Amino acid sequence: MAIGYLTMQARTAHDALPLSGVKVSVFDDEQNRIYELVTDESGETRRVALETMPKRYSQDEDFTGTPYITYNVLAEAEGFDPVYVSDIPIFDGESAHLPLVLVPMQGQGREREQTQITVGAPAVAMEGEREPEGFLQSELSPLVLRKVAIPNPITVHLGAPDAYASNVQVPFPDYVKNVASSEIYPTWPENALRANIYAIISFALNRVYTEWYRAKGYPFDITNSTAYDQAFVYGRPIYDSISRIVDEIFNEYVRRQGQQAPYFTSFCNGTTTTCRGLSQWGTVTLANQGYTPLRILRYYYPDDVEIAETNIITNELSSYPGTPLKIGSTGLDVQTIQNWLGRIRRNYPAIPVITDASGTFGDSTREAVRKFQSIFGLTPDGIVGKATWFKISSLYTAVTRLAELDSEGTNLGIGTVPPATVLRQGSRGQDVITLQYLLDVISEYYPGIPAVAQDGIFGAGTKQAVSAFQSRMGLVADGIVGPATWNALYRTYQGIGQNVPSPSPNPDPNPAPDTGGSSFAYTVKSGDTLWLLANRFGTTVDAIKRLNGLTSDNLQIGQVLRIPTGQSADYFNYTVKSGDTLWLLANRFGTTVDAIKRLNGLTSDNLQIGQVLRIPA
Repeated sequence: MAIGYLTMQARTAHDALPLSGVKVSVFDDEQNRIYELVTDESGETRRVALETMPKRYSQDEDFTGTPYITYNVLAEAEGFDPVYVSDIPIFDGESAHLPLVLVPMQGQGREREQTQITVGAPAVAMEGEREPEGFLQSELSPLVLRKVAIPNPITVHLGAPDAYASNVQVPFPDYVKNVASSEIYPTWPENALRANIYAIISFALNRVYTEWYRAKGYPFDITNSTAYDQAFVYGRPIYDSISRIVDEIFNEYVRRQGQQAPYFTSFCNGTTTTCRGLSQWGTVTLANQGYTPLRILRYYYPDDVEIAETNIITNELSSYPGTPLKIGSTGLDVQTIQNWLGRIRRNYPAIPVITDASGTFGDSTREAVRKFQSIFGLTPDGIVGKATWFKISSLYTAVTRLAELDSEGTNLGIGTVPPATVLRQGSRGQDVITLQYLLDVISEYYPGIPAVAQDGIFGAGTKQAVSAFQSRMGLVADGIVGPATWNALYRTYQGIGQNVPSPSPNPDPNPAPDTGGSSFAYTVKSGDTLWLLANRFGTTVDAIKRLNGLTSDNLQIGQVLRIPTGQSADYFNYTVKSGDTLWLLANRFGTTVDAIKRLNGLTSDNLQIGQVLRIPA
């Protein structure tokens, strides 16, 4: 009997919070418990071995049986609804990584509701018509984007276009890994896998580039219906052989020479169904004959198709520098990665402390990168290539987003009693801001509920989020916020506060930095808290309180604080936020634009969110 492998990873809030101590049970199809595991501080279980079918069956298109064995997983944790994932295919020699997205219970004393996910057979083994409609370059209408960009995240509708179903937002590389794991067998020859993954990427980017669904008024980019698009199973495991290739090519796509648009790379299995595009099983035959991925693609699509690359990634904090960062690298890009990993480490304390000089990629930076890569299923080589940069950027966004929401909640003064007002589209005011804040927090933990802008205006986006929340909670999805919806919102929000563990504010054994006596003056603004200032300036709450003789965490607008800094007394580090300009920073910190540009070697006034600047003290 052949052997495959499975690892489980329990997390919440878009991976921002790992969940340790989760009990994970693995069952066979007859519900016999094979393993009982517990997740570690990174939310992971150990890798377990499972019996399955020999690899040769999944590589033979004439085999009529099932070329794998399926298993089931149950995850349980105090304060969270249990998750049951059934019908998980395990393949010979393949390691599968199963994400366990746990949702906080709605409040103490309430019954748990089990989340059920069925993985099932890959689409290549299914019957059914696959002849999706799409734009080819010659047919493009004016309703297209000007440039090809990687959507981060991509919004997936979990059903046919007009079916009432949830929309989930997924980082683009994770989406491609999920689709490839849901469409084909991971045991296929590498060139066959690559050709299929290029087709999957290009199909999705064609939908985004042409705004195929957005232009029709749908609030999503693509569906998971194989009749219209490509398979996607939210919460399914990802296979190592597929993950490794996607990390390398997720920003590469198929286009025709001389054209910009991603080619409409339709495909089907080529056995039970045929279509005008690529045959999935046919790629195996061609790969076994020595065809390269591009030659395979040209066999099914026009002879002039080529592989192109885009480095435009929407909503990314900072663009990938273009060359990998590794031992010996120096500069602001290294400093940025070090700062991001330092912040992520508060949620993932297994990542080791970086002791290298700021902006210098040394041994401790490499070890921190390696551990991060290991936790998130990347090749643990200690080199920050485009996939690692993208993932670190995404995780940094997720963990800082939670911190921002925590601060906003303090400022809003969310109490325990819901407002008595009834809100609907067109409403305005403070109660709308409270509603939008609650939806934003809940959207971090409940897949399918979109985040909204906190502008105090109840528009179409807020109504969509309210309807999605009502549907999730079993209420009438009318988009109107009355007493029942207010109570459910507060109950869910309070459940998050009661059940979600807070990350360690500073996991270092010696948390107070050695400031060397250096510090700078900072004037408190609206929204500032000691925790946010400590994060912004790379220090700790205790260090700020000690230096200023504070006995409480309360701050007043206009109060002047001394902020300790571990750098030279001549400057301190500052991470650029949305809305920052060199002029604003110079005025805030009592310096000049020229002084900041000179100290950082800047040749323009342009700044990027997440960029780390040295500010003259």
